[in-house]
Amino acid sequence: MTKSKSLYHLVLAGVLCAIGIIIPMFSPIKITLDPMSFTLASHVAIFLALFISPSVGIAVSLGTTLGFFLGGFPLPVVLRALTHVIWAGLGAFYLQKHPELIDFKQLVPARGAKLFVFGAVLGIIHALAEVCVCIPVYFGQGLSGAEIVRIILLLVFVGSFIHSMVDYAISLLIWKPTSGTLRKSVKTA
Repeated sequence: MTKSKSLYHLVLAGVLCAIGIIIPMFSPIKITLDPMSFTLASHVAIFLALFISPSVGIAVSLGTTLGFFLGGFPLPVVLRALTHVIWAGLGAFYLQKHPELIDFKQLVPARGAKLFVFGAVLGIIHALAEVCVCIPVYFGQGLSGAEIVRIILLLVFVGSFIHSMVDYAISLLIWKPTSGTLRKSVKTA
């Protein structure tokens, strides 16, 4: 990677980190289902970052995690944010091998279906990683088996999956018109 392209990616990562930190703090659209909360568009910066490159995707995931930590969020929330490194990294590496999927200037057969499957796989990975963080947290609270299943399966797994898919759709709506400009900037940088 050239020095100017590297600098460009660093600037993009910084801007996306800032957006990823600000959205959860100030978004008016939050759904709270105790003990979980879901903030609309809180993953958009991470999705946009992973569309750019693996290093930007991972950096933004780490940056937003640091934002949750410095913002004084509870440890389970910070750890859930840290799991974003997993799905963002995997998604970005996949797109590095299949850039045509998000290059809307190219014709790709069944692009809609492929994008849906890509988002669904990332959503499942996202939800499973958050479940892994939440299991030890909720098992130690003396809850009944039914309550743990309700929290882990419905709120954490299903809720995280749906939240991921909604934010992914928003990210694609933003990416499609801006991706050509970003690619041109990266090539000339």
